[in-house]
Amino acid sequence: MNLIDCHTHTQFSVDSDADISEMIEKACRLGLSAYAVTDHCECNRWYSEEHYPDEDTYRYYDFGRDFENSVSAVTGLKEKYDGKLNLICGVEMGQATHDFEIAEKIVSDSRVDFVIGSMHQLPKTEDFAFIDYEKLSPQDIYGLAERYFLEINKLCKWGKFDVLGHLTYILRYLKGSAGIDLDITPFDEIIADSFKSLVEKGKGIEINTSGLRQKYGDVLPSLKYVKLFRELGGEALSIGSDAHTVEDLGSGISEGMEIAKAAGFEYLCYFKERKPNFIKI
Repeated sequence: MNLIDCHTHTQFSVDSDADISEMIEKACRLGLSAYAVTDHCECNRWYSEEHYPDEDTYRYYDFGRDFENSVSAVTGLKEKYDGKLNLICGVEMGQATHDFEIAEKIVSDSRVDFVIGSMHQLPKTEDFAFIDYEKLSPQDIYGLAERYFLEINKLCKWGKFDVLGHLTYILRYLKGSAGIDLDITPFDEIIADSFKSLVEKGKGIEINTSGLRQKYGDVLPSLKYVKLFRELGGEALSIGSDAHTVEDLGSGISEGMEIAKAAGFEYLCYFKERKPNFIKI
């Protein structure tokens, strides 16, 4: 079985202390066919705090610095591990729609092999991980979810990344942490339209397996949406553990591959030099 893990974080992500060398050594021990380091880079917080005087929903800044540190480190390690590991220099780019100028800077960096396009927060709103959902009415929650999927749609229309990260990110916290079981079926048309934009541009989605080891208890997105992507002509499907620790690297990948097969996919892909490479599941 060709195991790949194309969504992981290291010491260069604000929410991870995982030593990058230890992550790479673990990937070697697992015998991964491809391993991507995709540290966080939030477009709306590229600069230092002084650059955002009117913003009070941010908890961390200077992602431009983190991006450079991560990309420089992985670029150097690619040479060291040449012939030992298919090491991919990636980035999880958050909130491209909030600052397209910064997003363009990230996606045009020739050192980057792979770009995940993610949405962790809405404009003037905290990261979904930090919202107190119990203080919101059902109408507020519905509105928040609708705004989220519309922002995802805007991201997909732009589409200058490689795969869309954890489509149902909001559910990780809404359902997984707060225990609110929101039916997102009303947003299926928006999601389908987003997928059509990705397919037209030759872009993909990921199966993010982090939810399997968290309270949410499922992959992000679920089988239903992975299958929908395939039915709409989607071909590029990546998979990642979203590991923030050495222990979680590779977690849930085998289960995620079974979901890929159930959705009708025969191949997974990883990206090198921003081009998809397909491998048999």
